[in-house]
Amino acid sequence: MLSRRAFLRAAGVGVAATAVSCSGSGQQGGASSPTTTSTPIAPTSVRPAAVPPDFDGLRKRLGGGLLQASDKGYDQARRSFNPAYDQRTPAAVALCTTSDHVQACVALARNSYLPIAARSGGHSYAGYSAPDGGLIVDLRGMSAVDVRPDGTAVIGAGARLIDVYTALAAAGRCLPAGSCPTVGIAGLTLGGGLGVLTRKYGLTCDHLLSAQVITADSVVRTATPNNEQDLYWALRGGGGGNFGIATSFTFSTEPAPSVTVFQLGFTDGAAAVVGAWQEWTAKVPDELWSTVVVTGGRTPTARLTGCFIGPQSGLTPLLDQFTAAAGKPGSRLVQQKSYLDAMRFFAGCAQRAECGTETSPRATFAASSRILSEPVTDPAALVDLLDDRTDMDLLLDSLGGAVSRVDSAATAFPHRKALGTIQVYQKTTVDKREEAARSVAQVRDALGRIGARGGYVNYIEAAMPDWGTAYYGPNLSRLDSVARRYDPDAVFSFAQSIHRA
Repeated sequence: MLSRRAFLRAAGVGVAATAVSCSGSGQQGGASSPTTTSTPIAPTSVRPAAVPPDFDGLRKRLGGGLLQASDKGYDQARRSFNPAYDQRTPAAVALCTTSDHVQACVALARNSYLPIAARSGGHSYAGYSAPDGGLIVDLRGMSAVDVRPDGTAVIGAGARLIDVYTALAAAGRCLPAGSCPTVGIAGLTLGGGLGVLTRKYGLTCDHLLSAQVITADSVVRTATPNNEQDLYWALRGGGGGNFGIATSFTFSTEPAPSVTVFQLGFTDGAAAVVGAWQEWTAKVPDELWSTVVVTGGRTPTARLTGCFIGPQSGLTPLLDQFTAAAGKPGSRLVQQKSYLDAMRFFAGCAQRAECGTETSPRATFAASSRILSEPVTDPAALVDLLDDRTDMDLLLDSLGGAVSRVDSAATAFPHRKALGTIQVYQKTTVDKREEAARSVAQVRDALGRIGARGGYVNYIEAAMPDWGTAYYGPNLSRLDSVARRYDPDAVFSFAQSIHRA
């Protein structure tokens, strides 16, 4: 199966597949319906002394679902999507299937001062879902997708996107979300949730009706517009791992549309493609979403990929407008697909029966991001950043449309008025990852100098300068207040947790 980037870089498409972005921290999961509360957590002036973690007791609470280094299956269970983090050795991996299990994990971490992180997809770009010496709360066993007659969907936070799409499509519904098939719904949603239907239907988090979250006091809280309102606000774009461990989500959904997918390949003139795209994407109807991928090398090349909600006849004049400005493409693919087939196309598995964890290869990479708050004035300068940078892509994904019609302060996601996002993605190997990270940082900083600043938290990067402001903008102060209210003792602290910003 082709990965997202492999597909977007491919010279020929045929009817293979593409993917848009493996966005999502990969942290979170599961569902149940225990008692909820609205009582805030009282700050502790003096935190009790740590006690040694009782892993034997936790194993009993989990019905045996705890793996440590000496246990069979531990080595596989501790791994993330990115092999660059395979050297991480967590103290234990908890295989949770109920909210009670998650509560027990949080209590142990709180009392033992043990690092803790939830994991659903394991796609955290900085590897934060695999804390060295800590406790991984693996929620992939909590992955049910229940589509109700009224069109709402209750989804366990360990569900992977391809399974979400399959279940929704069977009920004739859709949810705007990412494209990488093994990304967890939780990490994606908590960071905002970009995807190929974003311009028409908004971010994933814009469809969040409620979420169940285990906070630092091991209490299950239900966050809705009318209950735990600050927590509900923060969960929509405030990033995974900051406020507790989400166990389930309830989303509104949309009727599943027919989708026309397209890809245009350009062997030269990458700067003209970027320039034309910036002007074009700001004017097209909400039904059209697109991404430009600039691939590095001796002569960088560009490719336009996207989808149109509607028939091919509605897309054709829009593509004609683009090529009139960008030039004639060397290759062109336009295909009408069902909603599920379109999601499989973008997931890179259009021609495969299976599209899940077992059939999806892992990928070693370094990555960062920037925000296109407005068009860059010199597209050639952007393209030139990839001169002689092999195995590096810049992925320019369009925003606007429904995303822009929500106020920037209405949810924690701050980039509502931006033209798009830029992901800097460097394919590498484990032994060359540090070199790749330096190259990514060079391009990230250069993008900032030509006007693309900020960043998208679901492409989180450990070395991002001024990361709190970059990811959360003017919403950082309120997010910090929410984090301190629900986790006053920083139980969920990690290198880029909001509590530490």
